[in-house]
Order: sequence, then structure tokens, then C-alpha cells
Amino acid sequence: MTNIKSVPDFIESLLGNEAKDLLTYKAKVPQNMLHLPGSDFVDRVWSLSDRNPQVLRNLQAMYSTGRLANTGYLSILPVDQGIEHSAGASFAPNPMYFDPENIVKLAIEAGCNAVASTLGVLAIVSRKYAHKIPFIVKINHNELLSVPNNYDQVMFGDVEQAWNLGAAAVGATIYFGSDNSTRQIQEVSKAFKRAHELGMVTILWCYLRNNAFKQDKDYHLSADLSSQANHLGVTIEADIIKQKLPENNNGYGAVTKAIAKTYGKTHDKVYTELTTDHPIDLTRYQVLNCYCGRAGLINSGGAAGENDFAEAIRTAIINKRAGGTGLISGRKAFQRPFAEGVKLFHAIQDVYLSKDVTVA
Repeated sequence: MTNIKSVPDFIESLLGNEAKDLLTYKAKVPQNMLHLPGSDFVDRVWSLSDRNPQVLRNLQAMYSTGRLANTGYLSILPVDQGIEHSAGASFAPNPMYFDPENIVKLAIEAGCNAVASTLGVLAIVSRKYAHKIPFIVKINHNELLSVPNNYDQVMFGDVEQAWNLGAAAVGATIYFGSDNSTRQIQEVSKAFKRAHELGMVTILWCYLRNNAFKQDKDYHLSADLSSQANHLGVTIEADIIKQKLPENNNGYGAVTKAIAKTYGKTHDKVYTELTTDHPIDLTRYQVLNCYCGRAGLINSGGAAGENDFAEAIRTAIINKRAGGTGLISGRKAFQRPFAEGVKLFHAIQDVYLSKDVTVA
């Protein structure tokens, strides 16, 4: 249990009324079921796998970079929103980030473990920076210029291009549950196989996408459905899973009720023995579905808003105490002045550096 009296004051202050609950909660599923982050994580977990020495080297490079070096935790800057949300929507609030070099500079100054972006962004500055911070090349995207919008992840580049520019890892998104998910699974599985052959780490954005998941609540954010997406992701050998923080549960039941027939398969014990409505329990179920933490779970920071620091700290606390591996934060950081973006990352990283914020 976390000793709340020893937690840095800024963390408790930003958590507000939730501080005691989030910092002292004891999870329903015990932590001894998990493979938790630590300085020996690559040796303890990944050295037992089929990943070749080059993959292990690049994994270790990511875990050994930045302010969280040698802790087993990851802090990553992702900036693929120029495609996913349009360049105008993403960069107009802070036009300096139309220049790819400033994206990489932010990641370095903020002490991130790695920077994730598009093939074009990282390629155009690769000779200057690929040896200074691990690059994660996002190889597929959902472009929103077509009318009507297709909401389909398609390949914008290939694994060889990522390898040629010196990337340590490739990233991809699958919209699980969408009309195009089968094709995306096949494409990304093939790409991840090739990435591992070339010695690169694989990171999967495991997102849900289906209108049926929106009922009385948005069950795209349900623990059970998002966790199954995680489990599909590690099945195609994603080394790290990126997932949104869960906000509710029993998406299977909600969809079944809406379509008046059984949707998917689940078990009552998921809801009675493995989860509660507490955010740490919901997130721990996501970790369980990442092979009990053998593949690290990083949660996304979400869109920029009025309470970015508080929301980022809350997400980091939940992820860490649930047994997760870190945070991947984009718009909350790059849509504000450079120095404030650095400060936001440092605040997130301080949660993972604090020995007084423990795994629940």
C-alpha cells in the first residue's frame, strides 16, 4: 500500500478528492500474479521469448533512455496526430510543431524514453537524431481527408523504411471490431513479423471501433472489450500495448442487450472476481490480458483540455498502481508552450520515479 504521507505534495494536490482512494487502494487481483516493471525487465521477461538479440537490444535501449532509464517504465511522446486528426487540428494551437525537428526536440528535452511519429516526420530528421533517442515509426494511419471519412487504418510506409532510417521500433493501430479489422490484423501481423526479423520492437495501438459499442455509455472504453483487444494484440506479438484508460465495464453485456443476441463470449467471474468498478481494477484487467504484464501496457494521455496536469497525473497513478508500464502522452504536451510540455512530461515521470507510489 502506498504511504500517502510520503507522496510528493503536487501529486496529492492534483488528485484532489480522489487522492486517498487512488493512492491507498488494494487491487482485487493480487500483484503477485503480474510480471511487474523493473530494472531487469528485459532480462527477466523478454530474454525468455523468441525475440532475437537485436530486438532485445532495442527494447533495452528504450528502457535505458530518458528520466525513467533503468526503472522498467516508459514515457513516450507520440505525434502522429497530423494524419489521425489533421495537421491543422493538431498543430495550429502551437505551429512550431509543423516542423518535425521540434517534435524530436520536445521528446529529448522532456526526458522521454522514445518518440513515436510518422515515417515522414522521423525520416526527415533521422540522420541528426536517430542515435540520440529511440525512434518509433508509426506505419499505418487513418486519414480523414476522404469524403465520407472511412475510419480505416491503412499502410503509409513499410518496415524496411523504418529500419533504414534507424528506428528502434515500429508502431501500428488496429481498429478491433471494425469492418476492416480482419485485414488490419493480417497486415499488422505480417509487418510485426518482419520488424522482429530486422531487430525492431513492435508497439500496437489496440483501439476499438464499432458504432455498436456506443450504447448508454461509450463501451469503446470498457475494461472487458479493450482488454480483449489487448489480448489479440499480444497474440500477434506486439511487445508493448497502447490502450486507452478504461472508464466502464461489461461492454459484452451492453452490446448483447442492444442487438438482442449474444455478442462475443465472456465469463461472470470477469465481473465478480477479476474486476470491480474501481479504475485500478479495470486497468489491472487490461494488464492481465497483456500476458499478465509480460507485454507492457502503456495508457494514452488523451486529448488536451483544461485540466491536463491533473488528468495526466491521475492516469499515471492508475497505470502504475495497476501494474502498467507507463504513459504515452501527445496532445496534452505539444499543444502547449514548449516549456510547459516539458513540465507536463516531468510531472508524469515523477509519478513513476516516486518510490512512494507503489503497485496496488
